[in-house]
Amino acid sequence: MTATPAASAAAPSPVIDRRMVRAWALWDWGSAAFNAVVTTFVFSTYLASSLFVDPAIVAAASDDTRNPVLLLAKAQNATVISAALTVAGVLVALFAPILGQRSDGTGRRKLWLGINSALVVLAMAAMFFVAPAPGFLVLGAALLAAGNVFFEFASVNYNAMLVQVSTPATVGRVSGFGWGMGYVGGIVLLILLLVLFIQSFGSPTANGLLNVPFGTDGASLDVRFAILLSAGWFAVFAIPVLRRVPEIAASPAAQALPRSQPSPQAQSFPRSQRQGVLASYRRLFATVRMLSKRSPQVLLFLLASAVFRDGLAAIFTFGAIIAGQVFGFSSAEVIYFAVAANVVAGLGTFVSGWLDDRIGAKAIIIGALVGLVLAGSAVLFIGTAKSGFWIAGLTLCLFVGPVQSSSRSFLARITPPGREGEIFGLYATTGRAVSFLAPLLFGIAVAVTGDTRYGIVGIVIVLTAGLLLMLPVRAIQSRID
Repeated sequence: MTATPAASAAAPSPVIDRRMVRAWALWDWGSAAFNAVVTTFVFSTYLASSLFVDPAIVAAASDDTRNPVLLLAKAQNATVISAALTVAGVLVALFAPILGQRSDGTGRRKLWLGINSALVVLAMAAMFFVAPAPGFLVLGAALLAAGNVFFEFASVNYNAMLVQVSTPATVGRVSGFGWGMGYVGGIVLLILLLVLFIQSFGSPTANGLLNVPFGTDGASLDVRFAILLSAGWFAVFAIPVLRRVPEIAASPAAQALPRSQPSPQAQSFPRSQRQGVLASYRRLFATVRMLSKRSPQVLLFLLASAVFRDGLAAIFTFGAIIAGQVFGFSSAEVIYFAVAANVVAGLGTFVSGWLDDRIGAKAIIIGALVGLVLAGSAVLFIGTAKSGFWIAGLTLCLFVGPVQSSSRSFLARITPPGREGEIFGLYATTGRAVSFLAPLLFGIAVAVTGDTRYGIVGIVIVLTAGLLLMLPVRAIQSRID
């Protein structure tokens, strides 16, 4: 396809601006505040803890952490969190098509990245007010869901920027560098939270160097202050990309179109157009039909990645819940595991990013998905020993980052030149279209068995389905003429 002037404006420079790459990657570094602290290791575990169970049930269970009534109550709390995330997935699936289309080609990619990042920060800051009592469970689950919604919207624009800060020969390394920075940022932040707020250092009543009171008596201020600091962390490290990476140029050709005339290349809405919800979905379906005829590899990959990315998200969301409820990890032990997990995941991502440009992104994705399915299945057979979870959990983490990073670079490679923003918007749309699947299957498995451990079955099913869908996808550049 011959690049139009508008398409060329969004094309990457032949030479990488390393400062721009670092600024772009710092958003990944800062996003660890949400991915690692909120959805995985701290806030979600806090919500699923006995602090949000009826105090009478906790008192009756005494010190018996395996008390059936207590386990059932915790499982019900995990189901509430699952339901909230299911609703979040449905909302993203409904609104991502509209928001993705309107931000593509309008010259407002960076603007919407900033707005949605700010909304994530606000949701995180509000989590400070989720006190450790059953009556606050719904509020906490709602804020967790809202943060996920706005984080996904921000990620659409952030991922589309990959082609602005890389070249075709380096897209794998740049993508891997970004994901790796996210894991390193997670390590630094988690250690900081551990030292300042969570580690007791032998104190029977307080945690961290700041001597913050913990538990019910202290209103769990250790966890709540940790989330508040994490909100500030994300806010600070979201700034460089907004300052250093230039805004994309709006499409002059698209802006010149009358309201009734669609773009000849099915581009997203120009700034001058304001179409309704139904028109937005008609445009989306037209794009999908066009891809099925002229660029089937893009469509096949979008379908496969939509499924396996939902499984990856569920690993982040429910992994720490399983660690706490099934294997008896304390809050501090969850953080220790989180630090180790980020070290392993970061190493895996940096290495896979280097291999991506040499052996291809598809090989990385397939191999990592196989590893995820095997490691996830192992959780069912390792009993309740913490050492078993350490082995299986760290193995999972080794493969999660490579799938994420190589999926981003794979799509950048097979996307028609000049259509990156549009396709990455569709990438988010298709991903969230089934984003309720893994949380739903997790919740069903837990509800049916009454045991949080079996929620992993739902996650493994989704990962396996994504693996099978990925096998026939070919890594070839697509054309839309």
